[in-house]
Amino acid sequence: MDHPLPTRVYVVSDSVGETGESVVRAAAMQFHPVPVEIVRAPFIHDIEGIDKVINAIRIHGGIVVFTLVIPELRDDLIAKAKEHGIPHIDLLGPVVNTLGQALRQEPRRQPGMIHPLDEDYFKKVEAVEFAVKYDDGRDFSGIQKADIILLGVSRTSKTPLSMYLAHKRFKVANVPLVPEMQPPAAIYTVSKDKIIGLRIDPDKLNVIRQERLRTLGLAENATYANVERIKIELAFADKIMSKIGCVIFDVSNRAVEETASLVMDHIEHVQ
Repeated sequence: MDHPLPTRVYVVSDSVGETGESVVRAAAMQFHPVPVEIVRAPFIHDIEGIDKVINAIRIHGGIVVFTLVIPELRDDLIAKAKEHGIPHIDLLGPVVNTLGQALRQEPRRQPGMIHPLDEDYFKKVEAVEFAVKYDDGRDFSGIQKADIILLGVSRTSKTPLSMYLAHKRFKVANVPLVPEMQPPAAIYTVSKDKIIGLRIDPDKLNVIRQERLRTLGLAENATYANVERIKIELAFADKIMSKIGCVIFDVSNRAVEETASLVMDHIEHVQ
């Protein structure tokens, strides 16, 4: 069966573009599995940058979503998008204008203010570095230092979930559960309240692992994606998580953002 070509969404920003990309990704989830390709165009500070984006859309097609706070750039992009019939969405303009009216104050129109180099920013950087260092059992010493510890078999979204939580300033260590290897003793000595078990439907995991094998150019009938092997792994993981007595979330049909929300709610509740 032919797969549909992804719709391109160009995210234009006079800063890094994270805000626009996050909004587009959240919206795109409502149309899953229809593919959406996000092309970020960050640090657009002049008309030349706008022209490059417009020309790319004219050639390749797509729509443009932007978070431009400099009026001249925003107005230029809107005018050129209208001229060439390009669908366009201004994410910040209406909100900034409405807030300005409510506050009776002119906005500063200064790019990049959402990412100031303050204490909060450096906490996020520290958390991301922590997640990378203690990812997938690379170094179990992180268990004692972590705010959150994720447990689960391979392909239960431990790494993307760790990185998402890191951007929320949580220090996360994740530990893979494999029947041939007992988990580190440290997970039995830390508070169970900061341990999160991740469970998944075996058939769903089978599909995910087969896709992973295809991506790596390996045979889809490898033991890694064998349903019986998967059931053995999941039974082992359930045994470990039951022994710990930690909370368990099923990630079978959940986006990373949704699971992260459950994890953060749990951590907030037990603190």
